[in-house]
Amino acid sequence: MEPIILASASPRRQEILKLLNIPFRVIMPNIDETITAAVDTEEIPEFLAREKVSAVIHSLPPQQEIQWVLGADTVIEKNGKIYGKPEDEAQAEAFLREFSGSTHNVLTAVVLYNGRKKLTTSRLAKTSVTFTELSDEEIQWYLDTGEWHGAAGGYRIQSLASCFIRKIEGSQSCVTGLPIFELYDILKEQGYSLLV
Repeated sequence: MEPIILASASPRRQEILKLLNIPFRVIMPNIDETITAAVDTEEIPEFLAREKVSAVIHSLPPQQEIQWVLGADTVIEKNGKIYGKPEDEAQAEAFLREFSGSTHNVLTAVVLYNGRKKLTTSRLAKTSVTFTELSDEEIQWYLDTGEWHGAAGGYRIQSLASCFIRKIEGSQSCVTGLPIFELYDILKEQGYSLLV
């Protein structure tokens, strides 16, 4: 298989590529993740993932042949409000209190650049996550684990936060940050075969 450039430093996204035996190297994109109100909520992850892919392409020497660049972005939405990565523990706590006993949506976009065709394509996955009611003690316990650092919405579904998740409707890998079905589908469409 041809190597893919992953426009993300996310350990979870790297784990998924390793699971699929896709050779890759990481190049961190340098982008401003500030979103204007003009971008619709469901378009934010694709917009940011495309920006990441574009930033990586433009960071490479002009003469370098680029075969594949993969970007992804995840946002959490509840009642029209977007939850990104918490800036500090107080914000992570506020997020967990808002998720407690309710359902929110996780949206992850996958964007793939095909260097042969000079074509960028995308897929969007959407998953609903329902949290149980959280006590003050449970919230503090989770904050003390430090898992909230660098996680959209301030939690990681693939780790201890799974204790609090009553129901998931959709793809767990979407919540992890790289939806496997959508990734497989977009690779297959572009002629990148995993069946080797």
